Amino acid sequence: MRNYKTQMEAAKKGIITPEMETVAKKENIDIHKLMELVACGTVAIPANINHKSLSAEGIGSGLKTKINVNLGISGDCKNYDIEMQKVDMAIKFGAEAIMDLSNYGKTNTFRNELIEKSPAMIGTVPMYDAIGYLEKDLLEITAQDFMKVVRAHAEEGVDFMTIHAGINKRAVEAFRRDGRKMNIVSRGGSLLFAWMAMTGNENPFFEYYDDVLEILREYDVTISLGDALRPGCIDDSSDAAQISELIELGNLTKRAWEKDVQVMVEGPGHMAMNEIAANMIMQKRLCHNAPFYVLGPLVTDIAPGYDHITSAIGGAIAAASGADFLCYVTPAEHLRLPDLSDVKEGIVASKIAAHAADIAKGFPNARDIDNKMADARHNLDWDEMFKLAIDGEKARAYYESTPPADRHTCSMCGKMCAVRTTNMILEGKKVEFCSEK
Repeated sequence: MRNYKTQMEAAKKGIITPEMETVAKKENIDIHKLMELVACGTVAIPANINHKSLSAEGIGSGLKTKINVNLGISGDCKNYDIEMQKVDMAIKFGAEAIMDLSNYGKTNTFRNELIEKSPAMIGTVPMYDAIGYLEKDLLEITAQDFMKVVRAHAEEGVDFMTIHAGINKRAVEAFRRDGRKMNIVSRGGSLLFAWMAMTGNENPFFEYYDDVLEILREYDVTISLGDALRPGCIDDSSDAAQISELIELGNLTKRAWEKDVQVMVEGPGHMAMNEIAANMIMQKRLCHNAPFYVLGPLVTDIAPGYDHITSAIGGAIAAASGADFLCYVTPAEHLRLPDLSDVKEGIVASKIAAHAADIAKGFPNARDIDNKMADARHNLDWDEMFKLAIDGEKARAYYESTPPADRHTCSMCGKMCAVRTTNMILEGKKVEFCSEK
């Protein structure tokens, strides 16, 4: 029987939890230092008491950058088998989190299976599921109905939930006053905005925030404070609506910590490269150094079909500047539900961004695998290169698609390989081309 409700409560009491032990081992960090970071909120360990298959991960300051994979069914694409294949791919490539963003029908069957099998932490956005779960139209849903959906997800074992509590009437006023090119692009945020406008009521997740926190505390669910007013194009970034909501999220962060509920704060969005670093600093300041979870940011708006690249560029800059958690973006972003190939491309791009940022931040041992790759290339050890690569299968397929005459080199340079030439000279050998057979 646990004598604490949440990881944060345990940390404040000086109790080392099994999840803290797992994270400390993965991160190679002193467990007492980790406990201090959890106690003050700068690190979160999302770990629902009902997620039995979880291999705990830490998110926040001083820890490796983590990535999240979005998946789930929609009204136009409702093949559960394909979505579960995406889950398998996410686990294979080492994604630390999977968000089930299903928004069609009764989603709990898929989610229960996902939670049962996944060692990655599971996130959801209860607002997406409200209409299908409650079988009510938006205008008919009450504030307490929304609470029922939050509780249902918590009971099922969801480790973190995106709750758009910051889009209150004050934030909406800033949005309406200044205007935007893209208005609101957050699905959950737009639904709440519509509900508030049609009913005249305050955002229920803001008005009944203490009730939300009580549910989350009961099951040790981390709240991921959603950025309903995130910029949906680079022209809208860093505007009054985004900053107004961020100020609200800072206050909501402190209120959650007072209840021993762990917090992550979500961020942009679309944003020009020159604004990213400043936004990371501003978020950390306004939200008291809570872990920062960013979607992208996408650094240009003109690359549909390639937004995994625009996102990886922004994500690398964001993480190097202080973001802790990257939400992947696939080539299908803005176009359709991603297929398996899209998911793979999105995961790999996000993993590259996260690892590049860890190197830039000077994370201990982050360069080790890069140094091993350099050794393998020096030795022209192709099998070792494929073993170390993020996607070794693709690397091997490329290499073998155009096989070189000399298997020690590749078909780009053949016997004129710079590495081969230099190695031979340093070994005292003679380099010849015309006379070689």
